Amino acid sequence: INSVATISKFIHQTPKEDDDGFLSDWSWIKEPVGISSDSAFTKLGLLEQINTTADQSDYMWYSLSIETKGDESQTGVLHVDSLGHTLYAFINGELAGSGKGSHDNPKVSIDVNISLIAGKNKIDLLSLTVGLQNYGAYYDTVGAGVTGPVQLKGLQNGSNVDLSSQQWTYQIGLRGEELDLFDGSSSLWISQPNLLKNQPLVWYKTKFNAPSGSSPVALDFTGMGKGEAWINGQSIGRYWPTNTAASSSGCTKDSCNYRGSYSPSKCQTNCGKPSQKLYHVPRSWLQASDNVLVLFEEIGGDPTRLSFATRETGSICSQISEIHPIPVAMWSTTETRNETEPTLLLDCPLQNQVISEIKYASFGTPLGKCGSFSHGSCNSEKALSIVQKVHSRYSSF
Repeated sequence: INSVATISKFIHQTPKEDDDGFLSDWSWIKEPVGISSDSAFTKLGLLEQINTTADQSDYMWYSLSIETKGDESQTGVLHVDSLGHTLYAFINGELAGSGKGSHDNPKVSIDVNISLIAGKNKIDLLSLTVGLQNYGAYYDTVGAGVTGPVQLKGLQNGSNVDLSSQQWTYQIGLRGEELDLFDGSSSLWISQPNLLKNQPLVWYKTKFNAPSGSSPVALDFTGMGKGEAWINGQSIGRYWPTNTAASSSGCTKDSCNYRGSYSPSKCQTNCGKPSQKLYHVPRSWLQASDNVLVLFEEIGGDPTRLSFATRETGSICSQISEIHPIPVAMWSTTETRNETEPTLLLDCPLQNQVISEIKYASFGTPLGKCGSFSHGSCNSEKALSIVQKVHSRYSSF
């Protein structure tokens, strides 16, 4: 059956000189490192994350205080094993290291060089999931979170210490989630000239005016690291533009097809680039002005680099042959179906659009796909002029 395809491009929106509501006037709230909720609890040993959080949050804190002997600081290595999917390690409130799993192996194992001060030290591990497995054998037993071992290695006295069975303190979710920061209504937002940038665990908020027109809207997250975004209290999803696709060695350079058995390596494109940086924003969620955008940034980013883009359709194309059936809308009677020749109907997606040019028309064996058709071994040079003559009643041609 003949199909219609569109060729679209994203047009980035630029603010007008008098537009003060275009991703400006950022404010922020720093997410506390470690335990900050009255609902925190302590348990001996390490708890699996999914059963503990019961899907209340993607995040869970593991916190432990340790005492170092002597009057001098010590250096060593913190080793942590996790079932996945992402892990951040903080020592005395500072990010010391992180790790992430993959689709094939969600488990995380990190070794972080650390420096411990004399006396009391605090270890905070933030574990998070990025989507749970929902198929396959025993998928419900896969689990997530820090299950150990958690060890201190290479201390100055040469000893290794296993922390796995000690009494850990746990917190389900973030402080910002508990305060419902995602809707932007909290009185805790900080507005100062010096915006926090490229720092972990920061909530951001700004207001913006909706891009003009009626085209689909996307938010370009270039400049951000990893986190989640909300517009007017509605989540547009997790973002992770720093997570890049496979290396260029496995990328499909020319045309490809999915015939035969499927494998994840088939038809890979944009290798080495962000797996996604444009996120759809439904226009039904937007008002003309004073829209609220809230971000939670995990690893650090620059929100001033965010931009909106609209998806504009520039071309519509299709391919039809002599043996194609006519469009279903024309199936009025059996006689009509038998007598009517194959027909192609192209309509612009928006009411204010018109077809301004036919860039390619061929009667023969065209090759390629929408946007890159070429003449085949058999081709009629008169086809284009015939099509133009038939449609000459349209002034747009």
